[in-house]
Amino acid sequence: MQKRRLGRSGIVVSEICLGTMTFGSQLDKKTSFEILDHAVEHGIDFLDTAEIYPVPPKTEWVHRTEEILGEWLQGKDRSSLTIASKVAGPGHGWFKPPVRSGLTSLDRHHIRTAIEGSLRRLQTDYIDLYQTHWPDHDFGYEETLQTLTELQEEGKVRVIGSSNETEWGTMKANQVAAEHGYSRYQTIQNNFSINNRRFEDALADICRREGMSLLPYSPIGGGVLSGKYNGGQLPEGARFSEYLRPESGERQKIMGRRFVNDKSLATTAALMELAAEIGIDIVTLAVAWSKQHDFVASTIIGANSIEQLQPSLAAADYKLSEDVLKKIDAISEKYPYPMG
Repeated sequence: MQKRRLGRSGIVVSEICLGTMTFGSQLDKKTSFEILDHAVEHGIDFLDTAEIYPVPPKTEWVHRTEEILGEWLQGKDRSSLTIASKVAGPGHGWFKPPVRSGLTSLDRHHIRTAIEGSLRRLQTDYIDLYQTHWPDHDFGYEETLQTLTELQEEGKVRVIGSSNETEWGTMKANQVAAEHGYSRYQTIQNNFSINNRRFEDALADICRREGMSLLPYSPIGGGVLSGKYNGGQLPEGARFSEYLRPESGERQKIMGRRFVNDKSLATTAALMELAAEIGIDIVTLAVAWSKQHDFVASTIIGANSIEQLQPSLAAADYKLSEDVLKKIDAISEKYPYPMG
């Protein structure tokens, strides 16, 4: 497993990161432990979680993912692992955090309350990468960055990052950090896959010029790039199968249609043909494509079983040829912006 640096920080991590957002909802503790063990045995040393996990956000299981990860960490060599977590922020659309009543901003009170809770649940005294889960543009960045800087100075956090951030928000945060001498975001964790290449429009260049790293989530398009939704299939237990059911709420249906639509399915079908042509699983192709970008530090994968984990792990040592990359670009040109 190759390693890369997080931004300009001193932290170097495996090119593949294990995401944990289904631990405690779709997955019980035993299965979660098995997946964690298998991932680490195969070279992954970077684990991503959040105070709001598992998803979808629900009051009855909020915080459970961090609790499971904290239990698993006991007896492990903590210094050999890089743990990332997130403070919820006000949320966005369907992603409303059931964490603290009156949560309206990324202010000092909410950030400090969040970090203490995460440290307690993770049973550790520091978090390597602490991220804002959703931006809070109306509140601004001064108090947020000042508080995160204080946490670094206190040794509770090593470096900080953002998630689901925009071009404007990224540059504004960097400006505020420079003006006030606060710590700056070293990473940005955004949705990025062959089905959603919008990060390349502007944020990729910002990362290059500002010395930041992308941590892509949903490299297989929320599971769509596995091909499991092609042919009109709605597999039992799959996330977007649930979202697209007639009885689902309108927000869930909107999210489901964003990921599962004619363009995304057509892109997937073309990529499945390409993967078959070169003799690899389409999931391996999608993860390998993600991690080959120069602005990417570590691609976040997820799995609900050891079997699901295998094709993603296979991407660790796989490099797509220039010819294959050109064919992927041609597919993207034929079906531009499958996720809108």
